[in-house]
Order: sequence, then C-alpha cells, then structure tokens
Amino acid sequence: MKKLKIGIVEDEMIIANVLEEMLTAVGYEVTEFACRYSEAITMIENEKPDLLLLDINLLGQKNGIDVAETVRSKYDIPFIFLTANLDNKTIEQAKQVKPSAYLVKPVTKEQLYSAIEIAFSNYNDENRILPTVASAHPQAVHDFIFIKDGYVFRKIFFKDILYLESDANYVTIHLENGKKLMARFTMNDFLEQIDQKIFVRIHRSFVVNFTMIENVFPSEVSVKGTMVAIGKSYKDDLMKLLGLN
Repeated sequence: MKKLKIGIVEDEMIIANVLEEMLTAVGYEVTEFACRYSEAITMIENEKPDLLLLDINLLGQKNGIDVAETVRSKYDIPFIFLTANLDNKTIEQAKQVKPSAYLVKPVTKEQLYSAIEIAFSNYNDENRILPTVASAHPQAVHDFIFIKDGYVFRKIFFKDILYLESDANYVTIHLENGKKLMARFTMNDFLEQIDQKIFVRIHRSFVVNFTMIENVFPSEVSVKGTMVAIGKSYKDDLMKLLGLN
C-alpha cells in the first residue's frame, strides 16, 4: 500500500529530526526538511507531499502562515500547524487559513498519527472523486470521470480502465495503456462513482471491466493478458453475467 508522504516545514533541525523519527515509526514517508518559505514551496513542487506539518515560526521574513496561504491558493493539500505559541493573536491568524489541525509542541507520536489520519480523511471527504456533470444535458450518458491526482483532476474514460485493485483505503486504476493511477478511496466509495454497467466485482480486491475479459479460468480471468483472481463468493454472479454455466 502506498505510504502517505508527509512534508516537514520546521526551522529547528532537532525538532524536525524528532518528527521524522515519529512519522517513519508509524509508517509514513517523509520529505526533505524545509526551514523557510522558499524552501517549503520548492519542497512541495519537487516532492509533492500528501500533507504538511507546518511550523508557524520559520526563518526569514515569511512565516508558516504565509506558506499556508500559498498552499491553499495553489496546491490544495491539507496542512497541520505545529507551534509552541498558544496566544490568542497566533490562534486568530492561524484560523484565517483554515488548517486541518493545530498541535502544540512538544507532540507525541500518538498525537501526530491521529491528527494526520483525521486531517487526511476529512480532506478526502471534501475532495471526492468527481463524476462528470452536464446540467444542460441531463439525458447525456457520461462515459468518464475526473479523479484527483496530486494537484490536478485527471480525466479517465471508463472504456480505458482494465480493472481496479483495492488495498485498504487505496484503489489502483489499471489502464489499457499500461499506466496506473492511485486514489485514496475505498473500493465501495469508488464504485459509487463509476458506470457499474460495465464493471463487475470478481474478488474482494478486484473489479474488472467485463468488456475487457478475454478468458475465464477456474479461479482467474485474463484481462488484456493480465491474470486477475476470482473470489469464490463472486464466481457465480460473474458466470451468470457472462452467460456461462
């Protein structure tokens, strides 16, 4: 399963190292550290973190709130403020840029983990897969969806999807051109957004485009040369759909 990549923006190297140790201990990937505004923007551009841990006090003229404003306007990724300051002025300034959470140093590994998971879960709820919408043509049949991938929404045609592979809270979309696209959603969430007339669940972890099925074996199907497992509880429905007894 893909690890969440966490960006650390912190001007005290000792604290940044402690944060990195705690994050890697609970299974996250960590970017290179940034200690000032310009470094933070470069890190976001180059490493594309899924979430930022953002100290409010940074080196240089611009602080963490300035970074947060740029992130909200340009990059659209969740961020959590880390600070030793709890004064009303700092809190009011932080509230204006709408952080996902606000943690006071020092923080524990458990506090970090719970704040990150809740923040990313809430972010996903606000940035669901977007189905196509054509209010001017309500009878139109939509054959594609947009899926959020980093900073952009990518257009995916249903006919180009070979199969979907689920791994906990991720779905990997295997495309006919050999490319893969990973989205942080459960399979059930994903299935609610796609055209289920051409997709069939054949396993707890796999959904296939049944128009792409080439051969059916006792425990697998071949989809454009790739073997995909059939789960016992899904086999009868698959056979009925394909007209096989």
